[in-house]
Amino acid sequence: MHYGLDIGGTKIELAVFDRDMQLLHSWRIATPTADYQQFLQTVTAQISIADQRYGSLGSVGIALPGVIRPDNTVLSSNVPCLTNHAVASALAQQLQRPVAIGNDCRCFALSEALLGAGRSFQRVFGAIVGTGAGGGFCLNGQLYQGAGRLAGEFGHQGLAAAVVQQFSLPLFRCGCGLSGCAEPYISGSGLARLYRYFSGLQDADSYQWLSAYRAGDEAAKQTFACYISALGSVMAAQILTLDPDIIVLGGGLSEVPELLAALPETTRRYLFAGAPLPVFARAEFGASSGVRGAALLGRALLTGQHHVN
Repeated sequence: MHYGLDIGGTKIELAVFDRDMQLLHSWRIATPTADYQQFLQTVTAQISIADQRYGSLGSVGIALPGVIRPDNTVLSSNVPCLTNHAVASALAQQLQRPVAIGNDCRCFALSEALLGAGRSFQRVFGAIVGTGAGGGFCLNGQLYQGAGRLAGEFGHQGLAAAVVQQFSLPLFRCGCGLSGCAEPYISGSGLARLYRYFSGLQDADSYQWLSAYRAGDEAAKQTFACYISALGSVMAAQILTLDPDIIVLGGGLSEVPELLAALPETTRRYLFAGAPLPVFARAEFGASSGVRGAALLGRALLTGQHHVN
């Protein structure tokens, strides 16, 4: 058996896969975010449940939001009790088996590159646009991480000046502490922020924006034009940096067909003439791609395969 755990700020999902990476079962529990020892105990208890249920010491891979530093310590604002701890090493000691760990967005990219929408392509960029904005790049089935394991953090690249100027946007402060990052504009909360900016509605969220947009509301249409331009400029930057064959989109905003339909041609506007546009596709495994990618990391660690470069 191969176990994948997707650690979120509110929920932990544990999924069990067979040797062919077919999903057998999954469940969710609340995430302990304030007490590190409680977190470790919670995870080990769930692994023990899976071991007993399937009569097997399954491989373990974990996907979590935040940065996994080169020394394997974690930096996570969603689960603050994990920060500065070598989570994988601690769990490996308690579980008496190797434990792989990776950023949730990178796990998403690996899952889609090996088994999902990108499996027929050599160069796959996976991008999650939802609560936050982040991704990963896979080349020939291997996840590229970079020297500091930061490759794919496109949400913290600066928003294009052309977009800021065209829509007279203020510089929003990002959760990372910087101002002008793309994430405060292109995440789900960013879309809501833009709608509030253009409409003047103080409490509007992205669901209200979508209803208003589909009803033909002018402020909502202006928000759409601004948002898709911001996202298109960010995707163009990834194309010019990585030159992928395909961009696979996940996260809540990938479920909005109007956005996905408009993105390729909007992205083209931010590329110089003659620059090729990759294929754009929605994630095949949707919200479950992160947990599947985590399980792939765990399987690779157990079997000696190499999915990470």
